[in-house]
Amino acid sequence: MNKTIVINKNDNVAIALKDLFKGEVYNNVTLKENIKCGHKFALFDINKGSLIIKYGFPIGKAIKDIKKGEHVHEDNIKTNLSEELNYTFNGDFKDEFKINCDIKVKVFKRKFNKYGIRNNLVIVPMVGCVNGTADLIKNEFIKRVNPSNKIDEVLVLKHPFGCSQLGDDLKNTIETLKAIVKHPNNGGVLVLSLGCENNKLDDFIKNLGDYDKERVRFLKTQDVNDEVEIGASILKDLYENMLKDKRVEASLSVINIGLKCGGSDGFSGISANPLVGMMSDFIVKEGGRTVLSEVPEMFGAETILMNRAKNEEVFNKIVSLINNFKRYYALHNQVCYENPSPGNKDGGITTLEEKSLGCVQKSGTSAVNDVLYLGNELKESGLNLLNGPGNDLMACTNLAAIGCQLILFTTGRGTPFGTFVPTLKIATNSNLAQKKSNWIDFNAGKIIDGVDINDVFDEFKKLIINVINGEKVKNEINKFEEISIFKDGVTL
Repeated sequence: MNKTIVINKNDNVAIALKDLFKGEVYNNVTLKENIKCGHKFALFDINKGSLIIKYGFPIGKAIKDIKKGEHVHEDNIKTNLSEELNYTFNGDFKDEFKINCDIKVKVFKRKFNKYGIRNNLVIVPMVGCVNGTADLIKNEFIKRVNPSNKIDEVLVLKHPFGCSQLGDDLKNTIETLKAIVKHPNNGGVLVLSLGCENNKLDDFIKNLGDYDKERVRFLKTQDVNDEVEIGASILKDLYENMLKDKRVEASLSVINIGLKCGGSDGFSGISANPLVGMMSDFIVKEGGRTVLSEVPEMFGAETILMNRAKNEEVFNKIVSLINNFKRYYALHNQVCYENPSPGNKDGGITTLEEKSLGCVQKSGTSAVNDVLYLGNELKESGLNLLNGPGNDLMACTNLAAIGCQLILFTTGRGTPFGTFVPTLKIATNSNLAQKKSNWIDFNAGKIIDGVDINDVFDEFKKLIINVINGEKVKNEINKFEEISIFKDGVTL
């Protein structure tokens, strides 16, 4: 296998695919120092103030002269990013994707023409005060019924909110919980209220919209003598309805897949993210929907997405998405470009532009058809963008809440987290896949090791179809199924 890679012919850096050592020669360059796996070295002499090019795009500029063969990282480059920018719609993008709808999957058909890939029984607390009560109800139900192997999961989706919240924070909580209640992966839902919270149950029900009254039940714990007994009985009723559910054949066009990366490294944009991009294109060609989140990680690569907007209206939505999030940073006296984490940097990522250019690979090559916010309905087929932070827990929750039945989550550093829909972990490198096999579902590091990406994709595609058809992923096996709700304001 090769020990280095130059991603684009215009790049002035190469990436180490293995640990490299001073004095070794790669790409006709003698290394002047050791280069860690995933990190960059200069292919040419780069003068102070000159651009550093990776993926064919600038990822920063040199803050001192850099000799060819030297390590290119924090001590000699910095970001070019600034605050809000002006963008121009070019209208040149031509989407030539043809919809096939050839692939069939086995799913649960729900009311209102919705489709789920799991049959979960879920307790949704309206407020953090009843998290413990929800656990008691779940445990009592399991003791009575023992539902293992008859449905997929019995989940309690705990969170600390629902009271002492105002304005947009309360709205975020309500919209997230509404989406969970109506998510098609959930075959039965108990909405559990305390009774005195800001998130009023009566208003919540009134604003819930269309829902299956046979599959969604409500309990206000302050109104009853024994909430555990009543709650367990409600779960039993829901469960008995769920036993009737059987998978039916449907087109892959009914599938919505979230695209996410977390704990990225220098390989993310070379292996796992391009692989997910191929999967996004495949889903789009089959008439399905994919959703890309993580707005802060787009800074520096946003024009790639803007140039793929299907029309000027969508272009303007992307501009607003980007600039509004920059304003959010400014409002809190934070610069928008200090995003790479210590783990990102240790893995070889130096600037937000570099992280963004790797991140955007997950979007594939199709047109951007819409921009969504929490509470919107996912309608447009093809690739959609979702407003939200790059925080792993929140981004995954938001992707599930917008209607994704499955999330593809790439990682170079590793993470066990998953949300209430299958959260499939894809390693960027083989070392991580081997070391954390209890977390990782698929090893995209084979691409780095020299396996043709098309062969890896064929294997990956089979896994995705199997997961849609019911095969459990590691976060489900480990019971790592959580939610996190975006909060911005005061807590009373």
